[in-house]
Amino acid sequence: MTDMTSNMVSEAPKKRSGLKTEFMVYFAIIFVATLPLACLTWALAAIKSRSFTDKGPMARAWTQARIITPMIFNA
Repeated sequence: MTDMTSNMVSEAPKKRSGLKTEFMVYFAIIFVATLPLACLTWALAAIKSRSFTDKGPMARAWTQARIITPMIFNA
């Protein structure tokens, strides 16, 4: 019987190097696409509540891009 535990190489599986770049490209495209609608919804909410203390349009678009982009990669 051989002892397989003494010479085991513990190497993490290598990820594709372009995966992060591809994710960031998709994220940027989705962020830019959601920005106009985020500006509109932020402005309407600010007018309705008469307060500018809520999340701004950049934060809203960033949140939407963070939600949508992983959905594309999980599909």
